[in-house]
Amino acid sequence: MRAREAAVELVEERPHRFRIDPRGQMRVPGVVFASRALLRDAEKSLEQVAHVATLRGIVAASYAMPDIHWGYGFPIGGVAATDVDDGGVVSPGGVGFDISCGVRLLAADLDGRALAPALCAVMDGLDRSIPRGAGPGGVWRSIGPRQLERVLRGGSRYAVAEGYGEERDLGRCEDGGAVADADVSQVSERARERGLGQVGSLGSANHFLEVQRVDEVYDETAAALFGLAVGQVCVMIHCGSRGLGHQICTDHVRSMDRAMSRYGITVPDRQLACTPVESPEGQAYLGAMAAAANYGRANRQLLSDAARRVFRRAAGARLSLVYDVSHNLAKLETHPVAGAPRLLCVHRKGATRAFPPGHPDLPEDLREVGQPVLIPGTMGTASYVLAGVPGGDAFFSTCHGAGRVMSRHQAARATSGKELRARLEGQGIAVRPRSLRGLSEESPEAYKDVGAVVAVSEGAGLCRTVARLVPLGVVKG
Repeated sequence: MRAREAAVELVEERPHRFRIDPRGQMRVPGVVFASRALLRDAEKSLEQVAHVATLRGIVAASYAMPDIHWGYGFPIGGVAATDVDDGGVVSPGGVGFDISCGVRLLAADLDGRALAPALCAVMDGLDRSIPRGAGPGGVWRSIGPRQLERVLRGGSRYAVAEGYGEERDLGRCEDGGAVADADVSQVSERARERGLGQVGSLGSANHFLEVQRVDEVYDETAAALFGLAVGQVCVMIHCGSRGLGHQICTDHVRSMDRAMSRYGITVPDRQLACTPVESPEGQAYLGAMAAAANYGRANRQLLSDAARRVFRRAAGARLSLVYDVSHNLAKLETHPVAGAPRLLCVHRKGATRAFPPGHPDLPEDLREVGQPVLIPGTMGTASYVLAGVPGGDAFFSTCHGAGRVMSRHQAARATSGKELRARLEGQGIAVRPRSLRGLSEESPEAYKDVGAVVAVSEGAGLCRTVARLVPLGVVKG
């Protein structure tokens, strides 16, 4: 069965899985996990899937998740792995500008009914305590260059060592709270300048802190090990590496664009600028990317601590970390290729790592059920907790959210911030925006149906659903 999307021809292999056969310079096929409804208006992003398939050293396929939409170079929702020992490349466009953008989920020791009398006080406290917006301002309002270097090397570990969290947090954070091999020397002065004033802040756009309630549990065993139960209050934090990560991507795209000809590399789109993983430029980018990832981890750690203080003061409640995982990273991982283990550079851009039960990189107390996967929805809808499954495709990767269908400008024209706030509050959702314009740009109508994205991800065998969470209050940039 065939469907045409502009110049890209899709072959439906089975439900929730489409193939783009190699053409032109493609080295591997494209594989898109989706439904026909989710692929509506996906022409540009499907062309990007085909472009990624031309990268040197790419193995298996150029993958796209159900929340696919157009991005810089790679589509958002794109996954690609290159063979390091076969000249495989690393591409900053395969990570994106918001390096280590990710999600953190904390579970409270009270339920929605117990929180109800204190919800307004909690939301007011979060409104005052959570720095956000496009400019400077963070939990650490003023730090010096030496402290910034400690953040870039130590991530959440450094924040916890400074008293902003607890040791248990690190066991429930991807990579134990810090990515190894951060090379601070590869972070430019301009990137450092942008990062100095934003440590511990949400930023703007689609980033948020949301107070939620567990509405439904689908996997009792996994939910219990994650620390989740029906009715329980949670806090979800979605943010990344702010201006520092953006500048690192900008710097290294330029460097690789200048260097590609020396390695005989050509790409169909200059936004796919890349060099071999083992080249000086490739190593420089990976070192700077790891430093930005640690900045993102520290960001979420500091915001967690701020939320904990508010909950303790306003509701007498304690927040425990469920998990923290990124969805914009390139990581060196070993996976079987043609029956043999190979060291791969796995790019996940708008895609979440989803390691299966038994994987040695998982915390020991979660290993029997698989890695928690945190999927933020849109305001007024729902978010999901998933888990990795045995035999997960795309190098154990899955979706990262709902996926945009409208630009921010289109969303703001369709719904005013005042109207959206009134609608959400009419649903019983407390809203604390930094600006009404920013609120309108993130209206639910601007995104795909997150429930459909999760259902397709599970139907495609990428993950399984553990719990559904609904919003009680949202803090937006």
